[in-house]
Amino acid sequence: MIDLAPTEDQVAVRDMAARFAREVLRPAEIALDKMADPDEVFASDVFRSAMGQAYELGFHKMGIKEEHGGLGLHPVTRGLVWEELAVGGVGIAAGLLAASVAPAFLSVLASHKRDLIDAYVRPFCADTEAKHISAWGSSEPNIGSDGSNYHDPDVCHEATATKEEDGYVLQGAKSSFVSNGGIADLYLVFACVDPSKGICGSGVFLVPYGPGVTRGKALDKIGLRALNQAEVAFESARLPEQHMLMPPGDNYPMIHNAIKTVGNIGVGYLALGVLRAAYEEALAYAKERVQFGKPIVQHQAMAFRLFDAFQAIEAARGLLWKASWTLAKTGLGDLRMSAAARVFAANAAMKHTVEMVQVLGGYGISKEYTLEKYMRDAKLLQIMDATNEIMSIKGAALL
Repeated sequence: MIDLAPTEDQVAVRDMAARFAREVLRPAEIALDKMADPDEVFASDVFRSAMGQAYELGFHKMGIKEEHGGLGLHPVTRGLVWEELAVGGVGIAAGLLAASVAPAFLSVLASHKRDLIDAYVRPFCADTEAKHISAWGSSEPNIGSDGSNYHDPDVCHEATATKEEDGYVLQGAKSSFVSNGGIADLYLVFACVDPSKGICGSGVFLVPYGPGVTRGKALDKIGLRALNQAEVAFESARLPEQHMLMPPGDNYPMIHNAIKTVGNIGVGYLALGVLRAAYEEALAYAKERVQFGKPIVQHQAMAFRLFDAFQAIEAARGLLWKASWTLAKTGLGDLRMSAAARVFAANAAMKHTVEMVQVLGGYGISKEYTLEKYMRDAKLLQIMDATNEIMSIKGAALL
């Protein structure tokens, strides 16, 4: 019989994450969301303190192998944690998710490169102050959804990596949507090596922040304002040969889709957390707000809205657990399942955060409450790390 009960260890780490999210992330996230200048957000003590405390608890290294200094937690356990962190502060949680992308890639898909593991993965895992943050640079101003256009030879990444005797030289830029782009010290970059192969002519490179790498101004967004997103540009950035982690060729779709699979699951848990946060606030309000002589939760119009949100939360969590379980069973996961979980969760978050605003009526659109923030945050999760439409197309192609 299938058992959906978490283990004692899973309950313990989930409860720790929930306390941290409520006590540390939520007040930090609310304060950061109110800052008008996005660059001020990421220079603030509030942001750095919240990230540092998250690192101190090990939330940045949950998916990295124990042999490399990580926690090596099961994907379902990680999912329990990400949901709770997102309930407290989805923007900071999104930054934490993205922070490990380069070390995690090294740990899983390039573990044979021992020098790079020692130079980048172990210091990242040992970090307790959020000094080491990574980012993934794939999308470009002209290459967004086309990043999955594997078969058109005329479509290439415009960022290029040119081979020289002692390594590669990077030129070009990645779009303003690179999560952690403006604060990272390490990047996982997709750059064109062989334009004759189209997108599949791109290699995967490990790029430390340094000479030839420029970090842009933080994007000013309607939501997820505690998540840094910024352009990253390369001007004759020189890399040793071993910093090419994956060469161009037929394996490109597999590598790209593997990253997408893990990313989808992460975005899905972020959406689930936002939805839960909105639902919990609306439910508490509906039990206290009295109109027509009784709490509004007892009026069917409100009760149906809340019950619909409850259903969506439970359904999204079930899909995400299945996607996480599949990731654990197969190593690279199932893109079809992760896409289904992510699209469902993100669409549900957008739909029901709007409905939870309606439960509060006029107060729902007031910044006195946080529901309007959850609604703004939810919208970005339908677009983040590929749009829901693109992930639906990719998922449908695998049916």
